[in-house]
Amino acid sequence: MGKTPDPEDFDTLERAHAGGMTMSEIIAAFTGRGERLTEATFRKYVQLGLLPRSVRVGRKGKHQGSQGFYPATVVRQIDWIRQLMSQGFTIEEIQREFLFLRGELDVLSRHLERVFAHVNKALGTRDAQLGPDAMTARALDEARAIADELFAKLRAIEQRLSMQARMARAAV
Repeated sequence: MGKTPDPEDFDTLERAHAGGMTMSEIIAAFTGRGERLTEATFRKYVQLGLLPRSVRVGRKGKHQGSQGFYPATVVRQIDWIRQLMSQGFTIEEIQREFLFLRGELDVLSRHLERVFAHVNKALGTRDAQLGPDAMTARALDEARAIADELFAKLRAIEQRLSMQARMARAAV
C-alpha cells in the first residue's frame, strides 16, 4: 500500500476541488499515492451508502450530456474506510457504526456552503446598488462561525462514537 496521507494532503485536495471531483479524479488521487482503487470498488461503496451519490452537472455545449461530481471529501472517506477495514472491521460494521454521521455532515456542509454563497452573492449585489451593509456582513460572519463550531462539535461526537465502537470491538 502507498504512503499514509497527511491530513493536510486532504485539506489541500479538498480546496483544489471545491466544486467536486469526477470518479476518475478520485481514483487518480489514490493511484498517485501508489494505492489501488478500482471503479468497481468505488461504485460498490456508493451503492452500499458508504459514499454519497454524485451530483450530475451538465457539460457546456449542445448534446454534451452531464458528468457526475462527488464532493472532494470522498477521498478522505475512502481512506477512512480502508483504515477501518485494515483494523478488521467488516463493511457491515462500518456501515452500522462509523459512517452514519460523517456522510450526513458532509451533505449538511455542502448545503450550508451553497446557502452562504447565495447570501454572499446577494450581499454583493446589494452592496453594488446601495452600498455596503456592515450589519448584514457581520451577521453572516457570525453565522459562519456558528456553523464552524457546530461542525467541530459534531465531528468530535462522531470521533468519540467511532472510538467507543473500536474499544468495544477490542474488548471482545
